Amino acid sequence: MLKQILLTLFMALPVAASAQYRSQVWCPDNGDGTYTNPVINADYSDPDVIAVGDDYYMTASSFNCIPGLPILHSRDLVNWEIIGHGVRRLVPDSLFSGKPAHGNGVWAPCIRYHDGEFYIYWGDPDNGVFMVKTKEPAGTWEDPVLVIEGKGMIDTTPLWDDDGRCYLANGWANSRNRFASVITVRELNKEGTKTIGDPVIVFDGNGTEYRTAEGPKFYKRDGWYWVMFPAGGVATGFQVAMRSRNPYGPYEYQKVLAQGTTDINGPHQGAWIHTSVGEDWFMHFQDKGAYGRVVHLQPVTWKDNWPVMGRVPKKGYCGEPYTTYRKPKSASSVVMNPVESDEFNAPMLGKQWQWHANYAQAYGMPTSLGFFRLYTWKSNETLWNTPNLLLQKTPADKFTATAKLKLIGKAENQFGGIVMMGLDYSALVVKRVGDQFKLQQITCNKADKKGREEVTTLATLNKTGQDENDYQFAIHEEIYLQMKVDHGQVNFAYAIDGKTFKPVGKTFTMREGKWIGAKIGLVAQEPTGTTNRGWIDVDWFRISP
Repeated sequence: MLKQILLTLFMALPVAASAQYRSQVWCPDNGDGTYTNPVINADYSDPDVIAVGDDYYMTASSFNCIPGLPILHSRDLVNWEIIGHGVRRLVPDSLFSGKPAHGNGVWAPCIRYHDGEFYIYWGDPDNGVFMVKTKEPAGTWEDPVLVIEGKGMIDTTPLWDDDGRCYLANGWANSRNRFASVITVRELNKEGTKTIGDPVIVFDGNGTEYRTAEGPKFYKRDGWYWVMFPAGGVATGFQVAMRSRNPYGPYEYQKVLAQGTTDINGPHQGAWIHTSVGEDWFMHFQDKGAYGRVVHLQPVTWKDNWPVMGRVPKKGYCGEPYTTYRKPKSASSVVMNPVESDEFNAPMLGKQWQWHANYAQAYGMPTSLGFFRLYTWKSNETLWNTPNLLLQKTPADKFTATAKLKLIGKAENQFGGIVMMGLDYSALVVKRVGDQFKLQQITCNKADKKGREEVTTLATLNKTGQDENDYQFAIHEEIYLQMKVDHGQVNFAYAIDGKTFKPVGKTFTMREGKWIGAKIGLVAQEPTGTTNRGWIDVDWFRISP
């Protein structure tokens, strides 16, 4: 009754209302004017950031996950909140619906503010360069526009020059074109909607330590054109800055950030930000393997007109990353983090959730009843090929995820539960078998290589209820499922009363997904056939230490 009263009160609030959220498992703000990297300890790979007045907006790669192009907001570059997404469906629909297109879709987007509108450009390596725009980043973005059709163009970034002309820099995917390590610049029309010039190679890293040059970000400062990009490999590379008086070069270049003596490997692709108070900062990612690519913040010091990032060396221009540093000067600062837990008390999904393919109503729906309903997906394939996986990013190196749910089983072998998803994955599920339920662990190694699922029955559970007044006789099981994550190791547990959790199953070692970190969340599936679907009603999903 209390939950229904609270839900009624919530429903009276404006839908756009946004609650500030402070994570229990990772907070970069030290509360003393300093911060500790990573400022976002979650997989926001290829981050790009812009400053609009005293506000900062970030987006990142989302690949096949939907909604895509996460939009985050901050007032100090340290405390971030998810405020929306730039794309609701990927196109063409035939490629991204019905089955996950792992690793495809949105690669390395770039967000810009021009003439009163926000733009995001990205390269889809199989289809071309796309763009979306809006006047309100927390609101609805226009449908994607195909700016350039073709294969292999990635890591796109536009630059509107002082005379209104628009240029586009981009990298190239070897997997599609069989060449890479070059950065090109071409001209678009002034609206930024189509190309009017051919690409020109402005940097070539082939055969040098600058191999895998990619992820260019295009800027202009005091009459100089700047392209900042990583090279040398995702987990092992460094940052480069190059400058010219002409957008097509020739450019001179310097290394401006490398791992050096620190334990911050990479450091990889990111964004230069010039603040309203005249400070310069750089946000980049660090590849943390199974946890994905987390976001770091470094100060930028200009030395001989070169942007030295991080700790300034005595000689040269190549800085080293800071782990802890003073926070940027800001007009206001509230401690918050991208949301993780969800009580499912709103008639909408929390902004942290993403599907593994374009959404279909048969996946599941939010309710106004205080829970989320996830329908069993009819499939005889592995979970790797299940589109209605409802997942979110891992929020820290060590945390516990607990879900309270009820499985409604209308037919044999319908199951649902929680999952740690990646190239290897493991799930703890409840499955209907006869008039009972089995608690099972489903584990698969090398899922992307057609690995087989290993299913282990861990316990037999008596049903907690049944309903004969339905389209089909149904029984249900109410249960609490839990995973404890500790530096890449995952252990499962369950409880009937929500208090006494019993460890079950084998310890699982996390592994990253296709270009993304491992993700946690919910799964519901059943064999193909004509039976009515079962479902899980998820009361809440909570992240705790």
